Amino acid sequence: MKTSWKNDPFYNRIFRLVLPIVIQNLLSAAVSSADVIMLNYVGQSSISAVSLASQYANVLFMVFYGLGTGATMLCAQYYGKKDMRAIQVIEGIALRFSLGFSLFFAGLALLAPENMMHIFTNDSELISIGASYLRFMSVSYLCWGITEVYLAVLRSIGKVMISTALNLLAFSLNILLNAVFIFGLFGAPKLGAQGVAIATSLSRLVELAACFAVSFRSREIKLDLRALFIRNRILFSDFVRLSLPALGNDIAWSVAFSVYSVIIGHLGTDAVAANSFVIVVRNFGTILCFGMASAGGILLGNVIGENKLEEARTDAGKLMKLTVITGAIGGIIVLCATPLVLRYAHLTDQAMHYLKYMLLINTYYVMGAAVNTTLIAGVFRAGGDSRFGFVCDIIDMWCYAVPLGLLAAFVLKLPVMWVYFLLCTDEFAKWPWVIRHYRSGRWLSNITRENLFEPADK
Repeated sequence: MKTSWKNDPFYNRIFRLVLPIVIQNLLSAAVSSADVIMLNYVGQSSISAVSLASQYANVLFMVFYGLGTGATMLCAQYYGKKDMRAIQVIEGIALRFSLGFSLFFAGLALLAPENMMHIFTNDSELISIGASYLRFMSVSYLCWGITEVYLAVLRSIGKVMISTALNLLAFSLNILLNAVFIFGLFGAPKLGAQGVAIATSLSRLVELAACFAVSFRSREIKLDLRALFIRNRILFSDFVRLSLPALGNDIAWSVAFSVYSVIIGHLGTDAVAANSFVIVVRNFGTILCFGMASAGGILLGNVIGENKLEEARTDAGKLMKLTVITGAIGGIIVLCATPLVLRYAHLTDQAMHYLKYMLLINTYYVMGAAVNTTLIAGVFRAGGDSRFGFVCDIIDMWCYAVPLGLLAAFVLKLPVMWVYFLLCTDEFAKWPWVIRHYRSGRWLSNITRENLFEPADK
C-alpha cells in the first residue's frame, strides 16, 4: 500500500524547508524588482546601466552559490552523520575561497569600474552611471563573501529559519534605503543609480553584523574567522575535488549569462532596458523551482550521509515530480505578470515590443531551468556528483549557446528577438544528457569519511 503524499516524511520535510527558502528567494527578487521599479522613475539609462553593472554581482553570486552548494554537499552529509567538527572545518575552507574572490571583485570595482563597464557597452552615458554604481558596490562584495558561506552552512544543517530571518533583515533594509537614496527621502541627497549601490552596501554590512550576533548565540555552527586557519588535508582535498567543479559549473554558467547580456547590450539600449524587466519577472517565476532544488538537495544529502542510498534514490524521484509542477507554476506566474509589467513599464515603443515577446518566451523557459537546476545543483550535488554539471554546462553554453548567439547577432545580424529566442534554447538543449544521467544513478554516493581528525591533523 502506497503512502499518501500527506503522510510521506519526505514531502513533510521538504515543504517545511521550501517555505523559508522560497521566502529568501522572494525577498532577493523583490530587491531586484524594487531597483528596477524605482529606477524606472529616474530614467531608462539608469535602468540599463545598473542592469549591465549588476552582471558582475550576478557572476559573484554564482561564485558564492557554487562555493556554498559545494560546502553544502559535504556539510549536509556530515550533518546526517552528526559530525559537527567536520562541518566547522569545511566552513573555514569555503571562507578562504570566498574571501579571495570577494577581494578580487571589490578591488576591480573600486579601482577600474570604467573598464568593467566597457566590456558590456560602448555607450559613454551608461559607462559613467555604471562605474559610479560599481565603486560603491565594492563594499557589499566583501561582506557578501562571508555571509553567503555562513548562511549556506546554516541551511545545510536545517537552520533555514535563521538564514531567512537574516535575509529578511537585509533585504527589507535594502528596499527602504533604495527609496531613501534614489529619491532623496528624509533629507538625503537624490543619488539615482548610485543610491542603489549605497543601499546595497549598507544593508550587507548590517547583515554581516547580524550574522556575527547570531553566531555568538549559536551552540552548533559559529561564524568564527579563526576557522580560516584550521588545516585538515582530507577535508581540503574533498572540498577541492567536489566543490571546485560545482564552483566552476556556476561560474561557467553565470559568465555565459553575462555574455548573453554583452550580446544584448550591443544590440541597443532598448533591448537592454527590456531585458532588465524580463530578468526581474523571470526571477519571480523561478523562485519556487529553485527553492525546491535547494531544499531537495539538503534533504537528499542528509539521507545519503546516513547511508540510506535506496531511500535517497526514491526521494529524488519524488523531488523530480515536484519540480515539474513548480516549473509549470513558474511559467504561469510569468504569463500572468506580463500584462501588469507591460502596463507600468516606462520604456520606448521599441523596448516595449521587445519586452512583450521576451516575457512570452520566458513562460516556457522557466521549465527548462527548473528541471536542470534541480538535477544538476540539487540531486547530483547531494550525491557528491558535481563534475557532470560542470562538463554539461561548459559544452551546452560555451560550445552551443554563446557561439550561436554571437553568430546570430554579429555575423548573420538577425533581428533582436530572433537572437534572444536562440539564446533561450540553452536549457532545453541539455535536457537529454541531464535526464539520462539522472536515470543512470551514477550520481549517488556517500562522500563522508571516517577518522578525519587524527593527531597530525588536530
